[in-house]
Amino acid sequence: MHMNSTMNIPGLKDVNIEKIEEVGERTALHVSLPRKPHQCPACRAMTTRIHDYRIQKIKHLKWFERLTVLFYKRRRYACSCGKRFSETSPFVDKYQRYTKEWKVVRVRSIKAKTFKEAGEVLGTSSSTVIRRFKEVSKEQMSQGVRLPKSIAIDEYKGDTDAGKYQLIIADAETKKPLDVLPNRRKETIQDYLRQHGTDVELVVMDMNPSFKAAVKKILGRPVIVADRFHYCRYIYWALDEVRRKVQKEWHAYDRKKCKRMRHVLYKRSDKLTENHRWYLDRYLGMSDELKRAYELKEAYCEWFDWAKNAEDMAEVKSRLEAFYRKVEKAGIPAFIKAIQTFKNWQVEILNSFGFNYSNGFLEGINNKTKVMKRNAYGFRRFDHFRAKILLNIQYEEIGVHLG
Repeated sequence: MHMNSTMNIPGLKDVNIEKIEEVGERTALHVSLPRKPHQCPACRAMTTRIHDYRIQKIKHLKWFERLTVLFYKRRRYACSCGKRFSETSPFVDKYQRYTKEWKVVRVRSIKAKTFKEAGEVLGTSSSTVIRRFKEVSKEQMSQGVRLPKSIAIDEYKGDTDAGKYQLIIADAETKKPLDVLPNRRKETIQDYLRQHGTDVELVVMDMNPSFKAAVKKILGRPVIVADRFHYCRYIYWALDEVRRKVQKEWHAYDRKKCKRMRHVLYKRSDKLTENHRWYLDRYLGMSDELKRAYELKEAYCEWFDWAKNAEDMAEVKSRLEAFYRKVEKAGIPAFIKAIQTFKNWQVEILNSFGFNYSNGFLEGINNKTKVMKRNAYGFRRFDHFRAKILLNIQYEEIGVHLG
């Protein structure tokens, strides 16, 4: 197909399209630029004298869902001072084999499930996509993160060359991830906080003793807030332990049915349907120990719901200690073990009512992280995975439509 006209193809505005042809599975556009005066880079004089032409092959974005390549007839101008130089092009930078529109590959390298998939969509190799990805991560990710006053930390299973578990640090106020540490070891956390945590005053965490020890050692006397979800589940685990123990003595039908209906034990009493209440009464009637365990769970829920809106921390503490006494009186080993954990973390648990912070948003980020890892069939390199996590959150508003 021969032509000599100016077409408004995305990224090729005011470019002369001289010919369009099919080359295998690609569309080939033969292009040139209108002749115009150019300034000599040596003597700064203007010239329009052409020295010669050369054909440059350049990759462009898809056009009508077909991979596109440009054959660009590039002029070289000659100046009276003897200098030869190429014309300036609005669609391709010097020494590049891809058009400027190809910057979309930078976003695609972040958003695509895998580098290989991005390469296939764009008609290039995965190594080109990785190179662009590294460029973006180098530009966008600052090396020296200064941590804010309130941070949240949590681990996730990364399985990279840096180790099995990695640690994510986020801003507890803005809920944006700030950095990812290669492992969850106490020394790693301490070194990082020593370098970047001068301003940190409050840390939200799950109930991990090594996190607590690292934070206390480096930050002195920070406010540590235990995440509510993580300490509440100790009570539910205790109830479940009792259920598993007592149902072993039951008939096979009741044992299996109670296992399937265990959610009725976890639900708040006032939220049960008529049908659920029937099952609850049946199984609590079959075991006095399970009944006492359920009553302790309900007593805990009553304290927790009240404490969420309470203003007097001394009263919250005194009611929690009253709950401990109930547990000790009931004498159920699983619950005694649970309240021992509560006693070890009591200050941090009480802080979760005094300071309205939680790690819930970080669990959401971890969920996205796991999806990224699963989609890519895992990441070998920690630096790639770290950049992928942080940049994906940063670029989440940006689309990847290729036109």
